[in-house]
Parts: sequence; C-alpha cells; structure tokens
Amino acid sequence: MPDKMTIDDIAEALGVSKTTVSRAISGKGRISAATTARIRDYIEQHNYKPNVVARGLAQQRTYNIGVVCPMDYEIFDLPFFHRCLHGISEVTAAAGYDILLSMLEAQGHRNLQRIVEHRKVDGVVLTRTLLHDPVAEYLKRSGLPFVVIGSSPDPELVQIDNDHRNACCELTSILLGKGMRKLALVGKDDHQIITETRRKGFEAAFVRAGLTADPALIYLRADNEHAVLTILEDALARGAEGIVCMDERIATMMLAACREKGVRVPEDVRLASFYNSQALDHSSPAITAVDVDDRKIGFTAARTLLELIEGREPGSQFLKNYKIILRESTM
Repeated sequence: MPDKMTIDDIAEALGVSKTTVSRAISGKGRISAATTARIRDYIEQHNYKPNVVARGLAQQRTYNIGVVCPMDYEIFDLPFFHRCLHGISEVTAAAGYDILLSMLEAQGHRNLQRIVEHRKVDGVVLTRTLLHDPVAEYLKRSGLPFVVIGSSPDPELVQIDNDHRNACCELTSILLGKGMRKLALVGKDDHQIITETRRKGFEAAFVRAGLTADPALIYLRADNEHAVLTILEDALARGAEGIVCMDERIATMMLAACREKGVRVPEDVRLASFYNSQALDHSSPAITAVDVDDRKIGFTAARTLLELIEGREPGSQFLKNYKIILRESTM
C-alpha cells in the first residue's frame, strides 16, 4: 500500500465501492454491520487517516473554529484569554479542528463578518459578553453555531460561564464573617455583564447576613490610577473597613494607591479581589481572591460548540469552577 492511503485504495483492496467505504467511515447511510466492521478493521490495521480537506468538502465543513477576542483588552486580560484558548485548543485538536482567531475592532465586527460570510469556520466561540451585544446578535442572524464565554440575559444564547455570582457572594460572606460591616466594592462601568453579576453577588452576601450594603460605598468608575486613588480616599472617609475589587487590575491599582497614601493593608483596611492572578499571588501583601479555572471554561465552551455543530442541542452551563484563596490582605 502507498504511504498515504486513499478511499480508492481501501475500496479496491476490499472489493467494495468508494461510497461504501465513505459510509463506513462517516457512519451515515445504509451499510451492513459486517461490512462496516471489515472496512474499519482494515483502516485500523493500515493506520488510515481521512484527508481533512476532502472530509470537510464531503460534509460541507471547514474543520475550523473561530475564536473571537476583543481588541481593546488590557494587559491584565491576557492570562484569561490565554488559559481559555488553551482549553479550547485541547478539544479542537482532539476533534481534528483548527482555530481561527478573530480580533474585534472598536468600530465593529467586520473581521468576523468576513470570516462568517466566506464560510471559513463551522462555529464560533465569543470570549466576552456585553449588556448590548451586537456581535451575538449578528451571529444569531447568521445561523452559524456559536457559544459565548460569559453570561447574558438573552436566553437564546448558549452560555458557558463560571458561577460568578455565588463565588463573589462566598468571598464577601467570608469578609462579613470576619466582623467587617463597611465594605466598599470597586469596579468599572464598562457595560460588561460580569460587572453586574459580581455586584449582585456582593449584595447577596449582605442579604444573607441580614445586612444591607451601603450604596455610597459601591464605586463603578475605577478607570485609571487617579480614579482609584480618589475612590480610596472617599471610601476611607466613609469608614470602609475593607475594599473588594472586581478584578485583579483594579486590586493592583488599589494596593498601589494604599502605598501612596500610607494606608497599611491589612492593618488599616483589608483588600480582596473577585478575580485572581499571579500578580496578586506575589504582591506584598498577597491579596485574597476568587481563583477560577479559565482553562476549564474554554474546554467546556469548545466541547459544547462541537455538539452544536453536530446538530445536538446542549444547554448553557454555569460551572462551580472556583475556590476562595485567603491571603495576608484580609488576615
């Protein structure tokens, strides 16, 4: 047999038609169990691997998956996207798919439109959700299978996310359990759904404890170092005993602001983050945080997308995929 065996070679060797071989490989069409077993045994013995391009043409597939990332990411976002992509690639590689990365421009989603309209991918993973999401709306209209990493109020979207609400509630409850009652929450009003989800988790912890979060201590304008410094000053003036930051970027800026103002952590104020990173592991003091397995989220998103491509109807999944890491900043 030649080094690269073809369906023609298999058909000739076994005395069957090329159609019969194709049906045995794909599992589709009427063919006896005995013939299927004979063809597959032969394939296994000779280590035959179907040509991906030919298989794609036969099944009208590209064997490419689109992964859409925002172009306006911050440097702190890179580890999240990298770990998600790692999980996605584990699934796609095992299934014979390649990844086509598309970066969303600030002006719109022309790159993604070009990919979809030229049929370059069989499905798409969106790595961020927005309150008003034109990209998700476009993909819905296109009819292309897609999943989103994150939560959305749109019940039509297949969503893969961590259970952020309960994670944030759990961390806040731990801080309340340490006797703190005046907790500040600091985030960005960037129209991402995760911001509202984390806020709801924070407030839910107060309700569970029979308390009420002080709305004057909820700040959603931490856009830069100056804004964070101003928030720190206001929060301390209002008697904040602890500051909870929505993500690791804000937590890092808050720690720097504390140093600038001579505020000691945790002696003068305690500090925590609703998202962990290596920067928080190695900060001084190390910062208490919610640690999420982003690789698993990417893995689950890719596996769910392949199910959609195969015609199945998987539902959204919200993973209890986190742990609370208590560190010096809240001791």
